Amino acid sequence: MGFGMIRRFIKYYKPQKKLFFMDMAAAFFIAVCDLFYPMITRSMLNDYIPNRQLRLLLLFSAALVAIYFIKMLLSYFVQYYGHMVGVYMQADMRRDLFRHLQKLPFSFFDENETGSIMSRVVNDLQDISELAHHGPEDIFISSVMIIGSFVYLSSINLLLTVIIFLFIPVLVWFSMSMRKRMNAAFMESRRRVAVVNATLESSISGIRVSKAFTNSGFEEEKFQSGNGKFVKAREMSYKAMGQFFAGTGFITDLFNVVVILAGGVFTYRGVISYGDFAAFMLFVNLFINPVKKLINFMEQYQNGMTGFQRFCEMLDQPVERENPNARELTQVKGEIQFDKVNFTYDDKKEVLHDVSLTIRPGEKLALVGPSGGGKTTICHLIPNFYPLESGEIRIDGVPVNDLTFQSLRKNIGIVQQDVFLFNGSIRDNIAYGDLDAGEEQIIEAAKRANIHDYVMSLPEGYQTNIGERGVRLSGGQKQRLSIARVFLKNPAILILDEATSALDNTTEALIQKALDDLCQGRTTIVVAHRLSTIKNADEIAVITKGRVVEQGAHEALLEKGGVYKKLYEAQFQPGSGGADWME
Repeated sequence: MGFGMIRRFIKYYKPQKKLFFMDMAAAFFIAVCDLFYPMITRSMLNDYIPNRQLRLLLLFSAALVAIYFIKMLLSYFVQYYGHMVGVYMQADMRRDLFRHLQKLPFSFFDENETGSIMSRVVNDLQDISELAHHGPEDIFISSVMIIGSFVYLSSINLLLTVIIFLFIPVLVWFSMSMRKRMNAAFMESRRRVAVVNATLESSISGIRVSKAFTNSGFEEEKFQSGNGKFVKAREMSYKAMGQFFAGTGFITDLFNVVVILAGGVFTYRGVISYGDFAAFMLFVNLFINPVKKLINFMEQYQNGMTGFQRFCEMLDQPVERENPNARELTQVKGEIQFDKVNFTYDDKKEVLHDVSLTIRPGEKLALVGPSGGGKTTICHLIPNFYPLESGEIRIDGVPVNDLTFQSLRKNIGIVQQDVFLFNGSIRDNIAYGDLDAGEEQIIEAAKRANIHDYVMSLPEGYQTNIGERGVRLSGGQKQRLSIARVFLKNPAILILDEATSALDNTTEALIQKALDDLCQGRTTIVVAHRLSTIKNADEIAVITKGRVVEQGAHEALLEKGGVYKKLYEAQFQPGSGGADWME
């Protein structure tokens, strides 16, 4: 763990520095309070008890009670406010990570599972709170106790003190030698937790599918496989931890042996008194606690810093790079031009090749063709979700790379086949299209999407909770809710990516009317598998293997007798030999 990583960790203390220093001050006085007991005990054994000074004996006993009362108050402060320092830091890290996630490109989410990302945001930061609080506090208290003990014991007998303290370098050497092994083991353990979380998230999200296919046994095996790997990784980490604690425990136990042996010899020879010997015994027992704290800190440090390291790994993921000279897209007419666009995902197989298209303002372009041909990719490139390999996409003559993400995407509305709705109320999901919209605007959007009457039939109306991903709604209701959201957004450019393909004919007819209303006055790109829904498009482009192979109006393409005609016949004239083109 490099110094740069530690420096990044320390940066999160800055907003909490006032509370942190108060916590450290309280910890310092707790350590001082603990040092008083062996000091007063030595005076009692050497002076007050032998000389029968009962008054001083009672006085210093009362002083100890007062000291311990103060220590109680300080301990409360450290336990409460000290832990809150860690909680605030953890919350700040989680906030920064969530903000960063919002800026990551689509490609990141294509490659990383939701459960794994959640593990980074939640699990990996759990131990940060404990490390942030106990780490500096334990080091500080332990240092005060060790230094204070050394100074005081040296004033009694320097040689005996040095003999005892010689074991500290041995302990430090052993701890450092074990740290690397523990770090690797705990890092692997965290990776396995992320895998388990990803599998769990996938299985729970797909629980209805697994029940429908009676595949619960398969899901259990899949989960148990990841769970077994986690157990193995955890076993390795606890093995390393067991070796660490067993070794350090043995070394600390030797302290008592050394004190008894060396202290006994020094007392036997008359170098120190019985009271001094008792003080050494108390101080060393007092001294062993901070040593153990330092040992415990090593485990805490490995837990916390491996989590922080994984946090930093995600925080260092490159964000979407906006052109520093990007300008706002304003007064949008809606003209879209693809000029010799080439695109690949992650330098793998080419998805689009030399695609050139022009969509005039207010026109509707339909994209048709076999599945996997690149239609959805074209839709994703218009909002600049992925960088192009070559070529250019322009909105009103301006390359999308020269436009700010915010202004570009604000003017584009997308309705997809797989509708995503948030767990919340119907109102909140519609309002997502424009968070500043008033109630009348939200209701008007619902009316235009033909969902208002259904909403009003519900006992709680617009405040009805729709469940996770809208599970309490039918497919058609979810689709109409997503259309209402886009109505509220009121974009100049509309993308309909197979918006009705998963619906039955009756529901599709109802939703098609809402979609037709939504398309009015907007430049629209439609990806459709039912050709009956796009016959009236101004232009139809046939996309095959990432290329535009045909382009024109419906009737003209039929007369041409090419790919489009085969696709059309496959849907409306079964047995014509064109079934291979069906989506």
